[in-house]
Amino acid sequence: MTFEGQDSTVDPGVQAFMSLPGMDIFAPKQAEIFFETPRVFAPLLHPGRYKAAWGGRGSGKSHFFAELLIRKCLDVPGLRWACVREIQKSLEQSAMRLIKDKIEAYNLGHLFHVMDTEIRTPGNGVIIFQGMQNHNANSIKSLEGYNGCWVEEAHSLSKSSWSILRPTFREAGSEIWATWNPTNRNDPVDEFFRAGELPPRAIVVEAEWYDNPWFPAELEEERVYDQRRDPDRYAHVWGGKYLQASQARVFRNWKVEYFETPKGVRFFFGADWGYAEDPTVLVRCFLDEKRRRLYVDREAYQLHCELDKITNLFDKIDGARNWPIRADSARPDTISYVANRGFNIVGADKGPRSVEDGIEFLKSWDIIVHPSCQHTADELSFYSWKVEPKTEDILPILEDKHNHVIDSLRYALEGARKGQSMADYID
Repeated sequence: MTFEGQDSTVDPGVQAFMSLPGMDIFAPKQAEIFFETPRVFAPLLHPGRYKAAWGGRGSGKSHFFAELLIRKCLDVPGLRWACVREIQKSLEQSAMRLIKDKIEAYNLGHLFHVMDTEIRTPGNGVIIFQGMQNHNANSIKSLEGYNGCWVEEAHSLSKSSWSILRPTFREAGSEIWATWNPTNRNDPVDEFFRAGELPPRAIVVEAEWYDNPWFPAELEEERVYDQRRDPDRYAHVWGGKYLQASQARVFRNWKVEYFETPKGVRFFFGADWGYAEDPTVLVRCFLDEKRRRLYVDREAYQLHCELDKITNLFDKIDGARNWPIRADSARPDTISYVANRGFNIVGADKGPRSVEDGIEFLKSWDIIVHPSCQHTADELSFYSWKVEPKTEDILPILEDKHNHVIDSLRYALEGARKGQSMADYID
């Protein structure tokens, strides 16, 4: 999603603005540029030591803070700011791309210099991007003298990181920002901002999808789908509620972690077809037998995908036309259609216990999900065994939901599960 703004080359004195419901407009004094801000974030425009926004997907939290940081750089020449998260192995994980996109959207490239690892700001200021896992009580001193920080994905910040981060930013008027989608009530950021008395000069807002005047149609499709299919998932993903721990969850052997796909790996592709309102999915993965790891590095996922759009969806993943694809065999006509358009695709074998055996095979690996594979992470979080409503007994029956990416993974690894040699899967 993007927050629409006005072109900085136009004289603001002759611009006409229409204030949408739930939206305010503010302008930095030192630049002819207007930012439009959803009203839910208006309290965060006031001075404060701590500024925090939490809530579900699609609320625009990151977009707001990216624009707020740009505004602050324009208002305070020479500003020094750190964007941090608990683990950052690559700038792809950071807010750098979002901030860069905002700079371009507002035609501010003549004031900001985007470099390989940092952004130079007006008045010889700088925005840096770092992972807290690289810091200790001594190394964090390198950030002393900075005017503030923005903690991205703050729910993952450890207690020790919080304890060394807060006293580091001590300049007069310094600020600490935090944005996150809540996961557990005992996460340090939730204990700090949402349990008991607020810290001094703290401004905390809850922002949800309905607070975003620019909530995109693509996300609305997914939101309605989740709302209809699974209230628990909907409450967590879209409503900002804490993730409910359940013994019925199937997968506990996975994590989201950035990684670079090595050269020379043997890719596995699997596809699942959408029925009615279900999504069409293509997933790419590879195996590291020595460390017993399954890496999921790419996914393509679309609701209401028409037959003639499937090839466009699959082409979003590099190598999809070169590597074998195993797909749900329940749709031979669809498989034939895709094969006739240049894909090496066949139907997966479906036999007795193929689902259960496939799930057990996936559970036998440590699954590493690339941060870009959001739907994979969602399904691994929620895929569950059935629970008897009256007794709350967990039944040995798999729920037929939250399984489109998981089914694709089962199909992709069918050959590996059946005992094919894995010696060449990864160099």
